Amino acid sequence: MISLAPGTKVYLASKPVSIRLGFDGLAALVRPLFAVEPYCGHVFQFRSRSGNHLKALHWDGSGMCLFAKRLERPRFVWPRWSRVV
Repeated sequence: MISLAPGTKVYLASKPVSIRLGFDGLAALVRPLFAVEPYCGHVFQFRSRSGNHLKALHWDGSGMCLFAKRLERPRFVWPRWSRVV
């Protein structure tokens, strides 16, 4: 079980990313996508183009954690983002 500190936010990348990216590649995407530092303690989730891979990046205070999940059949359902005018 993974425990998160109270007030931890979870950010979802709205566009799919290359699932081949690791710690450094995903951390480099955090600033331009979310406008926060990757070492702030929040959770950043990224999804593959096909929708069957998910990676989450989290700084736990002592190091960067990278969690990965692959689904065999269905896909992760990602929220649809609507543009507000």
